[in-house]
This record gives sequence, structure tokens and C-alpha cells, in this order.
Amino acid sequence: MLEELNVFAIIVEQSSMNKASTALNLSQPALSRKISKLEQDLGVELFKRVGKRLELTRIGRLTYDYAIETRQQHLRFLKMLAEYKTAGRSSLTIGASLTTLQTTLPDLIQALTQQSSELDIKAITGKTHEIVSLVRDRKADLGIVASQIDDPGLRCVPLFEDHLVLVLPRNHFVMDKGEPVIGDLNGMPMILFSKGTWYRILTDELFEKYHLLPDVRMEIDSFEAILRLLHTCRAGTLLPKSYLREQMLSDNDLISVTIRELKESKRTTSLIHAETDSLSPAVRLWIDEIAKLYNPRRNG
Repeated sequence: MLEELNVFAIIVEQSSMNKASTALNLSQPALSRKISKLEQDLGVELFKRVGKRLELTRIGRLTYDYAIETRQQHLRFLKMLAEYKTAGRSSLTIGASLTTLQTTLPDLIQALTQQSSELDIKAITGKTHEIVSLVRDRKADLGIVASQIDDPGLRCVPLFEDHLVLVLPRNHFVMDKGEPVIGDLNGMPMILFSKGTWYRILTDELFEKYHLLPDVRMEIDSFEAILRLLHTCRAGTLLPKSYLREQMLSDNDLISVTIRELKESKRTTSLIHAETDSLSPAVRLWIDEIAKLYNPRRNG
């Protein structure tokens, strides 16, 4: 139908079948067949003949507006596609908050590079407010942060929800009395992530809400280091569920325990970027691909 809509628009713009025939290098009978097919597909009459002149019907005028919109959208797509193809190796600068650097970014980079071996990815890390500034100042093409951002200059696309999980050495003493409850965190030896991230703020808010005072043995800014030290310190920790993998727990002889109050401590990991029209075609395509990785039903 795209071809017929274009032919229809040119006939309207040329104001005559004869001029349109010359402009399109098509015979008048061929033009008439295309218009007849379009009218048949739409189930409406687009022209009415007034003497020797063709005049648009009311639905014909609406169809012309749609044909122009469709043509412009098609041209924009072709331009974007051409720019993308001629760009060669495309690059993407991702700003990642300290938490998403360890929980989300590794899997995301793997998924993107599997789609295109010619994609060069650069990662910049920082606290959430720093990532917001980097994206706003165009020092990063997009950001992955563990929260939802309300900023008039940015768009925020929710990717998935996350919550905290208790992680313990497999033979931790607290398991002797059955499945742990939230009160068991009170006085428990723990290794926590360093202060300043959403994850640590969420952890501290949880302790305050339930009047918990754990025995904090260490504060470290590496989830991997925390896992390795749990057995040595006979301690537990709270980690984002999105970070944990069965193999990771098995390798460190650890278990994860879901507690109802922890599941209620939710945060949304989001993708943030500048207004779409101001981004390059390649970056727009990658933003769309990232969104579809987490929501396959997006855009179709």
C-alpha cells in the first residue's frame, strides 16, 4: 500500500493525472489501476469527477494527509538506516551507577555485543546523580540506574524491578532454627556494601524501619569481594536479587534466602536518555534494543 499511497499523493500534488503520469514515468492506465487498488484496499472513494477535473472526497483529503505523514516517516527511516549503515563500527557510551555496574551492565554488554560484534561499548561509572548529569550533559549516550528518574530533560524507561535477598554461608548458624525471618538480622554479623548507593540506602532504610541493628563487620564496594568474605567472617549480607546466579552461590558455598519484608523493598532499574529527536540514529536503535531485551513485547 505504501507505493499506492505515494502515487495518490503525487496525483493530488500535480493536480492532474497527465502531469502525475509524466512525473512518475507511468502510463495513465497504470496510474488508474493503482488508485483503483488503493480505493479497493481502503474500501472508500478517494476522487470524484467534476467535469474533466478530479476532486478529492472528504475521506480523500484525510487519506492525502495520511499519505504525506507516511512518506515523511518512510524518508526519515531510510535516512536513519543509511546513516547507520555508513557509520561503520558504532559506539555506545553507557553510564552505569555503582550498583548496576555489578548487577545489570555485564549481562547487558554481553547481549548487545552478541547482536553486533562491531559495537564498541564504553562504560562510565558513578553514583546515580552523577550518571544523570552525564546523560544530561551528553557525556554518556544513555544511563542504567537502579531507580526511576524524574528529570524534565530526560526520558526514563523502566526495565525491571529488583529487591534485596539475604545471602549466607551454607552452614550459617541462623539456619539451625529454620527459615530466617526479618528479626534474625538484628545482631547478625554482616558485610555490607559501601555507603552512598541506592542499594545501601535501601538497606539502611530497611534496618531503620524494622528497628534492626546488625553487627556490621565490613563495608566494601564490591559484591564479588563480599561473597568471597562471607565464609571467612561467618557473616551474612543483603544483595540485589538481579546480581545473584546459582553458579555464583555454588562456587562460594552460599545460599540465598527470600524474606517477605525483603521482597517488599523494591527498586526499579531504569534506562535514561535524552529526548529521542536529539540522539543519533544508531543510539536510538540501541536504546530500543535495550528496552526490548527486558520487555520483548515492546513495539510489537
